[in-house]
Amino acid sequence: MSVTDQPEATARVSKVRPVGRWYATVWRWHFYAGLVVAPFLLILAVTGAIYLFNTELNDAIYPDLMFVDGSGPTMPASQWVASAEQAFPGATVTRINMPTALGRSAMLFLTPAQGAPRRVFVDPATAAVLGSFVYERTLVGIADTVHGSLMLGWVGDALVELAACWAAILIVTGLYLWWPRRRGRAGVWYPRLAARGRRFWRDLHAITGIYAAALILFLIFTGLPWAGIWGGQLFTPAVEALGLGYAGARTPPTSAAEAPRTTPAERGRGTPWVLENVTAPMSSGGHEHHGGAMPRDERPLPAPDIGVDRVRRILAEQGLAEDYWLMLPAGATGVYKAQTYPDRPQGQRTLFIDRYRGAVLGDITFSDYGVAGKAIELGVALHMGNYFGLANQLVMLATCLAIVILVSTGFVMWWRRRPAGGLGAPPRRAPIRLRYLGVIMIAMAVLFPLAGASLIAVLIGDRLFQMLRRGAPVPS
Repeated sequence: MSVTDQPEATARVSKVRPVGRWYATVWRWHFYAGLVVAPFLLILAVTGAIYLFNTELNDAIYPDLMFVDGSGPTMPASQWVASAEQAFPGATVTRINMPTALGRSAMLFLTPAQGAPRRVFVDPATAAVLGSFVYERTLVGIADTVHGSLMLGWVGDALVELAACWAAILIVTGLYLWWPRRRGRAGVWYPRLAARGRRFWRDLHAITGIYAAALILFLIFTGLPWAGIWGGQLFTPAVEALGLGYAGARTPPTSAAEAPRTTPAERGRGTPWVLENVTAPMSSGGHEHHGGAMPRDERPLPAPDIGVDRVRRILAEQGLAEDYWLMLPAGATGVYKAQTYPDRPQGQRTLFIDRYRGAVLGDITFSDYGVAGKAIELGVALHMGNYFGLANQLVMLATCLAIVILVSTGFVMWWRRRPAGGLGAPPRRAPIRLRYLGVIMIAMAVLFPLAGASLIAVLIGDRLFQMLRRGAPVPS
């Protein structure tokens, strides 16, 4: 969000805005950070804008999969599963997304014997398979995956986190550069309509940034809890240690490199952040352990699975609304897990059902979350444009568009001012004192470890580059 005019106008600018040591340093950081991070921010803004309207886009692109007649009685869910597995021999249904309303299809998550997992759509009234797709090959799925990991797994996740952290630094440095140092509102609070050339692009860049800064920071900080390093390795363990998430039994998160990376959007629509590492209870009726060795022919046979139809009746008795996700058991001790994830997180509820006895093994609601857990879920609902419906979507869309404008105008300003064959970086001034630089680096390392590490690397690289330009010996 640089707001400085061109070098040739330095004398004129300095009358109202002295380019001191701090200003020059902040401008230089802002420039380099923007140059490196801008492409990632553009990607995040575009993919985020697409996912804001994921339901609307899928309805428009795949109407034959999303909508059904909805006038007849509903078939048992076991028939949906049978139809899906019959359509894809050797495949296994792992999850059922119940219809969200009359006239909507049921969506079944299916893992085939070979190939990528599919999402199969079934008519609830006839159990007929309407069709299927591989989520990661759809427009919404591509946007979702790119938004979270650039389709590069945990490496991409780290790059996205790094871009988000530096975006926060861009906002802070941009606010410092924008801070009014002269009288007048034109060019500060509203653009100078008669301006042309570089001044026009500067006004558009700065004023877009000042009005969008708070919302951009909100998007950054509500997305960071899902990041592999900042969220998974630092924030989440700290929240759990302080008892501010969920007080139940938890499984330690795996490292960023080992964890299967998904995106905030995809995980958020299946498992709340606060429950992502919760240890699920186990079903106890498959193979009872009585202690000691027992001859094979005397061991009790495993109890039969109660099936999805009985599970649905149990959930109805527990007062769970029809619009929920039902995860089917995996392994002999697996459980049925039903989750509601409404647009407003206050209605979140998770139930665990014993696959053999039908007992309710756990019932977690929003009121069971700690302060941080509730705050994160509220933030995610707003981040994804869910909480206030269309109004929420439009506000977040405007924020994404603001990021596109900031990136575009920043690029135009740089392109117009760069010298032929040069980078066009802001001029260097005397370096700030070492103790001030140390404080800044420590603060960044605490707030954004990945960005702090990258800052150290950039400062070392810049110092070596300057020494090489001057012909000074590089320290070994």
